[in-house]
Amino acid sequence: MRHRSRVLTALLAAVALVIITPAAAAAATPTLDGVIDSLRLWVVGLLAGLATLFLTIGGVRYMTAGGDPGQIERAKSALRSAAIGYALAALSPVIVAILRSVVGS
Repeated sequence: MRHRSRVLTALLAAVALVIITPAAAAAATPTLDGVIDSLRLWVVGLLAGLATLFLTIGGVRYMTAGGDPGQIERAKSALRSAAIGYALAALSPVIVAILRSVVGS
């Protein structure tokens, strides 16, 4: 199952790269603020997408566990991972603000 997660993560990253690359190529000269904002959008999108994937996997595992304690624990682990992903996505503007203050932009 871990192999599937890695393959899916790589696939999502490749799709995001294909979608965003033409938009980034259209910009004349990127500024530091533009790069930071673009990076934030990438990270938020990736985190939200992966969190949604883990939420779905955790929900399906929980519903199909049938009382098996091992499956229920794996489902809870996936749901915790989803919660962490959503929290990081929600906190990304704060992280970007800290990064901007460190860089001095």
